[in-house]
Amino acid sequence: MFLSGLVGALLVIAAAVLLLDLKGGEPFGRAAHPSPSPSPSASKKPVLPAGVKCNGTACAGKDPEVMGCGGQYATSPSRGLAGGALIEVRYSKVCSAAWARITGAAPGDQTTVTAAGRSEKAGAGRDGDAYTAMVPVTGDPKKVKACGTTTTGAKGCTRPTAR
Repeated sequence: MFLSGLVGALLVIAAAVLLLDLKGGEPFGRAAHPSPSPSPSASKKPVLPAGVKCNGTACAGKDPEVMGCGGQYATSPSRGLAGGALIEVRYSKVCSAAWARITGAAPGDQTTVTAAGRSEKAGAGRDGDAYTAMVPVTGDPKKVKACGTTTTGAKGCTRPTAR
């Protein structure tokens, strides 16, 4: 009796599999069409660490600190001087973006960052520090350029650091 019940249950399961496509595709007997592969332009969003809110072009024009790209996620691949002010390119690999930072500057000194045809500018305040909004970076971050101009007319740009 047990054996008859088991065989009956197996027959019901086999009939269900044959009649229904458990994969959610076309019923058996019809030609299955392969799903189209994603186009090269359709890219997945990268998985970002907690607190990081943008990547690549989504970071363009945004504040690196507010978007979570600074701090532990930022490095300085390039540095330079404009008068006594330090100018740095700050780069975040996780955000695929860069920005310029000026420190030790006088109020009104300015810095500009440029990458891939995009530029952002910032001026130092009373504390002598400032940073620009971000520009997206697709290649080598050492190719991103930041320059500064002081209120006295001194100019300078960054150069890649030895690392």
